[in-house]
Amino acid sequence: LDLTNPKTFRNLAKPMGAQTEDRLAQYKKRYKDWEDPNGETPAYHYGTHYSSAMIVASYLVRMEPFTQIFLRLQGGHFDLADRMFHSVREAWYSASKHNMADVKELIPEFFYLPEFLLNSNNFDLGCKQNGPKLGDVILPPWAKGDPREFIRVHREALECDFVSAHLHEWIDLIFGYKQQGPAAVEAVNVFHHLFYEGQVDIYNINDPLKETATIGFINNFGQIPKQV
Repeated sequence: LDLTNPKTFRNLAKPMGAQTEDRLAQYKKRYKDWEDPNGETPAYHYGTHYSSAMIVASYLVRMEPFTQIFLRLQGGHFDLADRMFHSVREAWYSASKHNMADVKELIPEFFYLPEFLLNSNNFDLGCKQNGPKLGDVILPPWAKGDPREFIRVHREALECDFVSAHLHEWIDLIFGYKQQGPAAVEAVNVFHHLFYEGQVDIYNINDPLKETATIGFINNFGQIPKQV
């Protein structure tokens, strides 16, 4: 793993939805062609969020108490095996390239907690359609099959010179001036308006069904943090 080669890293100046040109073009088209006949929902690039209770629980599903949290969120059962977090490589390709409904970011545990990558409790997570049974998370080759080595090298990558020189660009997207407004449009970083704090006054929604749906949307999909 060459931490001196910029091609080793994601583009920290772009959100996850803009990591590949093909998928970026599709999100831009969605924003450009957006029409809401009711005039209630402004144009957006992403209808899913990069961080939510379900995303965190899905990453940590092999560890308690997150296993039980995941099961509660999932209605009492594990998800289909093909949709479960089972491979670092596949998770990257899903969030950066293949899945239009997946733009999730990493959680802090990827940089300090090797235990979440092991199915130490032997939970029955099911089998993928092509046969393999889910167990420990499949790691990149450079981790040599060792979760501790994965965490060590991954943290080394986080603290390397390249990331130190570019991390502020990612902060601009998540916490800073590219989070919303014209700068977010230019950066292809606009999310559904309900992800933004204060965009809707749930206490003044007169329709009980609409109020319940709005609160459920916010609870299930997550919210963008306060802008610094």
